Amino acid sequence: MTPTPADPIEPPAQQLSRLTERAAISDLIDRYTVILDDQDRNGFDATWPRSFFSEDCRLDFPIGTHRGLEGLAEFHHRAKQEFTATHHLSSNHLIRLDGDRADVRFQMIAVHLHPQAVRDRAPTDPGALFRIGGYYEGETVRTPDGWRFSRWTFHVVWTDGVSPAELP
Repeated sequence: MTPTPADPIEPPAQQLSRLTERAAISDLIDRYTVILDDQDRNGFDATWPRSFFSEDCRLDFPIGTHRGLEGLAEFHHRAKQEFTATHHLSSNHLIRLDGDRADVRFQMIAVHLHPQAVRDRAPTDPGALFRIGGYYEGETVRTPDGWRFSRWTFHVVWTDGVSPAELP
């Protein structure tokens, strides 16, 4: 997705409306980035995806695909079970509005901590961490409850460290 500049002759009311919608979508991205780390901090929560995804969402990740809200919390939960903790950072939110939908892309860097037993073997070895860099892209849609991701894909650009598949 290529960034597009704002129309310089757009009336102020339209500019404000566009900026408000972009801010709401950017907030959705920020909240999603945080929930990736915090979703089950106080025990498994099957309800959190409703605040982020449309009923008919489609996710395509390197760990698998998922369709719809049902089972989506479990899909994310299973992915995190390989790690003690994660730390996700997002940046460069590109948002192209088109009425009640928007194309979205942003950069993501994530650090994953292996279980304590793995870290105890070499606690200062960077290989005890698994790092990923890449980008999310997809579509958001306006719903009665606000903006939600409807199509969501994560593309891995690079990895560093020991992946769960490489552990003994």
